[in-house]
Amino acid sequence: MDEATPSPRADTHARIVAAEDLRAVREQWGDLLTAISRQPRAEWPPRDNITALLAETDDEPTGPTIGRIPLTLREHPAPLNLDALDAALSVERDLFELADRIAAAVQRPVRRRPDLSIVTGRPPRRRPRMLVDRADRDDPARWHYQAPTSPGSRQYGLHWAAVWVEGRVIGEDSGDLFRPLPLRLLDEAAATVRRARATVEKALNRDGQPTPLDDPCPWCGGRLTAHTRSGDPAAAVIVCGTGPGCGAPVVLEHGRRVWQRETLAGLWAALDAARKRV
Repeated sequence: MDEATPSPRADTHARIVAAEDLRAVREQWGDLLTAISRQPRAEWPPRDNITALLAETDDEPTGPTIGRIPLTLREHPAPLNLDALDAALSVERDLFELADRIAAAVQRPVRRRPDLSIVTGRPPRRRPRMLVDRADRDDPARWHYQAPTSPGSRQYGLHWAAVWVEGRVIGEDSGDLFRPLPLRLLDEAAATVRRARATVEKALNRDGQPTPLDDPCPWCGGRLTAHTRSGDPAAAVIVCGTGPGCGAPVVLEHGRRVWQRETLAGLWAALDAARKRV
């Protein structure tokens, strides 16, 4: 087996992880586009306002903003969150360039076919003229490069680039249009999409960094620490550092009392009551 061609098993984990990273980027892309036009949050999870973990603010959108037009082709009048804009531009550029490199390595050139048409009054050509196979050129699975007169596949935005790259990473069947992704390029793709996911989640303050809360645990006085999981603020959890000795009426996970989802409201009520007693 050629060293440049991945073995059926050795790269399975890398393919799965890269596909998960690409899906995470796609799922959070609308949130990042929305963040560009909003004032950045100073900190997430909020250190001193647990109510932000329980409900969205009134001006939050009810659904994600899906952006098809690439950021590089848009105007950005007075963005409120420059960090989010920089992150989005960086991720978009990296994924577009990754798709270009993958296409150059594994995508079959457009087929050409002989022109068999006969022009009345002219002798037949000794060698037929070769014409571009339009159906092959316009195959929707094909990645088109940017050109001076056309953005190519970039015009469909980051979502399409991420879907297309994922197809090459997992070896999606497309007939003879693509050959298997070389192991070197698979490693490069995995690193690029891992970095893209980290950039998106950091810009959205969803990178899982723990945030110690100002208030102690109402049941034992221990340190409370907030975490985010899976890039989803609704999946935020708060952990008491005391351990099993904490008497809070919530489940133990890995020896710690943990509040999440529906139990966060109970923690907020207990913290509010503790503040009023002070």
